[in-house]
This record gives sequence, structure tokens and C-alpha cells, in this order.
Amino acid sequence: MYTVAVKRDFVAQHFLIGGDWGAENEWHSHHYVVELQLSGPTLDQHGYLVDIVDIEANLEALVAYYKDKTLNDLPEFAGLNPSIEHFARILATQLAERIQADTLSHLTVKVWENEIAWAAFRLSVNSNP
Repeated sequence: MYTVAVKRDFVAQHFLIGGDWGAENEWHSHHYVVELQLSGPTLDQHGYLVDIVDIEANLEALVAYYKDKTLNDLPEFAGLNPSIEHFARILATQLAERIQADTLSHLTVKVWENEIAWAAFRLSVNSNP
């Protein structure tokens, strides 16, 4: 199985809802790091799993959308606690819609909200094992 990954970082804001998490219930910023991992059993005719330029462009477009925004204000977070778990799933779903390649079998997004805390979401894509 081949895997290629690209990372980007950005600052965005949120506040947690639905529970008593102290300071996390107040509006605050996180320096997020997002890692996109793409996996598949075969390479294309050029020896690529997916063209890394395409991966970078799609990840950069999403980072630009979320950069300096308050996650709670965005429609994709409507009715959701803006946890890193939800954020990882939302990003994975959006990236799976953008990045299309017959060589892919899985897409994983990992989101760190600081140096020690992260969440990931993995999707199966295409019909590859």
C-alpha cells in the first residue's frame, strides 16, 4: 500500500457547546495543523499515487477557506460542537469530493489543535481494497 501525505497549518477560532468545558466554552483560537494522507495499492502511469501538486492545491484551498474563521459560524458546523473530531470528518469529506484518482483506496485527515491533541477521520474511496 502506498501513502502520500501533505500538511498545512492555520489559525481558526471556535468555542465548544453542549457541555461545561471551562475556558473551551469561550471563543478562542487554535493553531491547527491538518495532515491529509492518501493511500492506495497502485500507482498511475507516471509513478504517482496522486499528483502532489493537485493534493497541495486542494488542501490549500480548504485551509484558505477556514483560515481566520470562527468554525461555529460556518454552515458545515451548524448544530455541531466544533470538536476536532467533527472538523477531521468535515475536512475528509470535502477533500474526498475534490481529489479524484483511480489509484486511491483511502483518505485520512488528521487535525491537531495543539502539539499533543489530534483527531483523525478515515474514508474509503473508490473500490480499491
